Amino acid sequence: MMAGRLDGRVAVVTGSGRGIGRAIAHKLSDMGAAVVVNDLGSSTQGSGSDKSPADQVVSEIKAKGGKAIANYDNVADFEASRRIIETAVKSFGKIDILVNNAGTTAGAPIYELTPETFAAVVGVHIFGTFNCTRHACTYMKNQKWGRIVNLVSRAGLIGSQGAAPYGAGKGGIFGFTNVVSRDLAPFGITVNGVNPAAANTRMVTESMSRAKGHGTDTAQVERMMRVVQDPENVAICAAALCTEEAANINGQYFFVQGGHVGLFQPLTITKHVYKDGMWSPQELAKAMGTMEIPPLSALY
Repeated sequence: MMAGRLDGRVAVVTGSGRGIGRAIAHKLSDMGAAVVVNDLGSSTQGSGSDKSPADQVVSEIKAKGGKAIANYDNVADFEASRRIIETAVKSFGKIDILVNNAGTTAGAPIYELTPETFAAVVGVHIFGTFNCTRHACTYMKNQKWGRIVNLVSRAGLIGSQGAAPYGAGKGGIFGFTNVVSRDLAPFGITVNGVNPAAANTRMVTESMSRAKGHGTDTAQVERMMRVVQDPENVAICAAALCTEEAANINGQYFFVQGGHVGLFQPLTITKHVYKDGMWSPQELAKAMGTMEIPPLSALY
């Protein structure tokens, strides 16, 4: 295998019928991997199903001389996700790479949020990531090699108004990645996260449209759309983490915005207050106020 190549590797990319997932499937194929293109074909809110997005990506990959097969199972279902991984093993003989990209988004302010909406979105993100990882890691563990890449989001680390289900789902993936990277490290398996800035995807454009409908300044929305990145930027980062050269990178999160790629460490302690002995609640509240805590608006 040439340096930086994935010849002979077999990858599963969930939610790869469109957007970032599609770009990742193409990039892994371009680097020599056989790819299972998994996509339920639902709306961004998780309703409906359509085989054509996955089929289209498979056709595109095959037209370039690559190897690919479609799968339409729902990652949120444990047994269905088993079939996703088994599609790779039955079609190409093994599973080396798993990219957990599938996701949906729906939400409302917490005082209007229904338990059904919350459960549906969190189910795709957290259970979908767990389900596919759980089935894939058994094969990877036996072969002593594997690469798992999880798509995370600042919505789950910093927050985004009205998006509690999405934020909880993506935040859960962050915690899941922290732990699973340690569980699987002894077996030559790495587990990392990619945290992209907004990309030109269906989910982002629909979100921008909703923002306009909710009274967000049109000029502001248009400015935001002008800076969204090509999904291929995200795909390149995900693919890099799947190479042999990335064997020493594990349990990390990489921010991607165009050509800017950075190591994302959201839980680094940046400000401190000290006292000899025990604080009183009143003293500590006052001391906390000296830490120059940014307003919530600065985090959006």
